[in-house]
Amino acid sequence: MADPFAVTNQAPPLQGVNFFTRDRALGDALRPFAALDDDPGLTAIGDLAGTQEALSHALPANQNPPVLRTHDRYGNRIDEVEFHPSWHWLMEKAVGFGLQAAPWTSDRPAPHLTRAAGFYLWSQVEPGHGCPISMTYAAVPALRASEELAAEWIPSLAATSYDARRLRAGDKAGALAGMGMTEKQGGSDVRANLTTATPSGSDGEYLLNGHKWFCSAPQVDVFLVLAQAPDGLTCFVVPRVLADGNRNAFALQRLKEKLGNRSNASSEVEFHGTIGYRLGDEGAGVRTIIEMVAATRLDCVLGSSALMRRALVEATWHTSYRSAFGGLLRDKPAMQNVLADLALESEAATALSMRLAAAVDASLAGDEQAAAFRRIALPLAKFWVCKRTSMTVAEALECLGGNGYVEESGLPLLFRESPLNSIWEGSGTVNALDVLRALRRPESLDAWLTEVGAARGADHRLDAAITGVLESLADLSDAEAGARRLAARMAVCLQASLLVRYSTPEVADAFVASRLGDDWGGVFGTLPRTTPFTSIVDRIL
Repeated sequence: MADPFAVTNQAPPLQGVNFFTRDRALGDALRPFAALDDDPGLTAIGDLAGTQEALSHALPANQNPPVLRTHDRYGNRIDEVEFHPSWHWLMEKAVGFGLQAAPWTSDRPAPHLTRAAGFYLWSQVEPGHGCPISMTYAAVPALRASEELAAEWIPSLAATSYDARRLRAGDKAGALAGMGMTEKQGGSDVRANLTTATPSGSDGEYLLNGHKWFCSAPQVDVFLVLAQAPDGLTCFVVPRVLADGNRNAFALQRLKEKLGNRSNASSEVEFHGTIGYRLGDEGAGVRTIIEMVAATRLDCVLGSSALMRRALVEATWHTSYRSAFGGLLRDKPAMQNVLADLALESEAATALSMRLAAAVDASLAGDEQAAAFRRIALPLAKFWVCKRTSMTVAEALECLGGNGYVEESGLPLLFRESPLNSIWEGSGTVNALDVLRALRRPESLDAWLTEVGAARGADHRLDAAITGVLESLADLSDAEAGARRLAARMAVCLQASLLVRYSTPEVADAFVASRLGDDWGGVFGTLPRTTPFTSIVDRIL
């Protein structure tokens, strides 16, 4: 007689899967730009990411959110944030892998593409701790506006040693960076900022006074902050510890209670005579910090692609072991349709994110075409990929049924995280409007046309879609109202072009047929019955 209490028909824990070597879509996305198939660093990240050790740190880091300590036991103001040990484990590994600022000082080929792949892989373990990693990566190009400040901070930011101690940068094994731009009255409209910056008398030193509504990663060592100087909005470098070893005035008012991203600290902060060092010219704050914004937007796309991939892997793993109605779920045609459709969405996101990272390497090497492509493709990808993530993760969660709705499965963590990247560094509308701004530069449209045109003639449906985009651009009299539709169509054409060139014929054909077809409603699992489901699903794991 069967034991009624025996656990049967449940998937085993997801472990022993190398997230890099088993990700065929990632391999196809990387191969056109760099020979990384056997890269030891990416292999090591993928191997650790798929262990039970790594996965055992994700939930505790989120279930034990950071705690604000404004004062010590004696009443001294300390403004510190305490984290669960799992957070520090995740951070130590991420920094050790060089996922923060290491690419900026690397002499290896394709350092930013390699780092992008690593960030994508490691973000699948736990996405929250990616915030300070991303901020640190993004701070470096902005810091280069000042030779002195760059020399002071970049070596510490690029170091691959995680050091959480509150010390001067020169006394630490490694440092991390954050950002403070958003204020209550302005949000994305940073020119409405009210925080003031008054020259202190010392060259380049200012005293900041004001409030930041969202300060990313308040526990880190240095921040890039926007404030109103006498000649306008200006960027400042604000260290937590000053050169004399004393703490800077950096009053943490509260930590945000957020929908997701719970392992990470986001705070409100007040400046009361806080010392900041001018970065770039007065009045050039947005121009100075724009490279930081561009880098963090790339990480938004990478992070969203990682969420899609992890959710897809969980759905595939579960359905490969779970039986219902006489057979494995993965073998059921209806489930195969859903999994294949999710795989198309994930692969298209991965292909676009890696193409953007390759453009970073090329543009830094002086390729003007790559720089123009990055200018228009980044807001396109930020708008579309991040927007698609929530529904992709929700559908993957549904593949697990009730199991996916339980916290222990990890899917609720992914689902709560899924809207974040669509909001961070500019919501969907902000990025759609940024696409319109990019289109005012002829070189931006030319770069998009060159990229999608590389697949011209390979698929008549893609050719027709590109022609349709050009026709819509002929009349921009009401462009703002149609900005989202335009951005979506341009992004999907870009994804289709990449898949046609670099993925398998089965994947490319199914993506073009569904995403560029007139009857596509965006509902997963509605691919034509003629789609080769098995060949697409088998690519997942």
